[in-house]
Amino acid sequence: MKQDELKARLLKLFPVFRQLPDAAVNEIVGSSTARQAPSGAIMFEAASPCTGFPMLLEGSVRVVKSAPNGREVQLYRVTPGESCLLSSSCLLGSTDYSATGIAESAVTLLALPPALFHRLMAEQKPFRDYVFALFSERLADLMSLVEAVAFHKLDQRLAALLLGKGEVVRATHQGLADELGSVREMVSRLLSNFQDRGWVELGREQIRVIDAQALRRLAQP
Repeated sequence: MKQDELKARLLKLFPVFRQLPDAAVNEIVGSSTARQAPSGAIMFEAASPCTGFPMLLEGSVRVVKSAPNGREVQLYRVTPGESCLLSSSCLLGSTDYSATGIAESAVTLLALPPALFHRLMAEQKPFRDYVFALFSERLADLMSLVEAVAFHKLDQRLAALLLGKGEVVRATHQGLADELGSVREMVSRLLSNFQDRGWVELGREQIRVIDAQALRRLAQP
């Protein structure tokens, strides 16, 4: 991808950069490293150092926390036009990653080098405001996750997750379990129960919501 094309894509997906001087934007594009990765690629691993501030242009990345027994809980997802909270946290605190990022689909991103990230934080208020807003938004997401795990039953959380994905949910039982921080067997058992009640229809790597109202009643705390 040529620099002009990268610049246009960056300005479209990240409006904050429209508030910066053109010279600063050109430096960002010229100094950043373009990276592409296939679906399933590990973008970063827990206990590894952060080598740049990623700005996602295409695809999506799941950020997960893994336990020694192999179970995972999804902390958040990064989509085009978004950046990674953990990356900014690691850069600001000079710490290693505490979770793992996995490409859900083919990914294209620009990685801002650490030195330029710190300079933009110090010199460019719009960029600084953007990073702090990222912390605020992701913290709210993580607080919702903690509340769900601590206070809501798994069937409630599964019902809410299905409702949030539309009428036809294209996902495997394992994928749903990963998002819920559970195991496939428990999710499969609940989905079979939902199907027996006439709430959903199970297919190959997809679930069709039949009775959204019933799921909505279950999902209510």
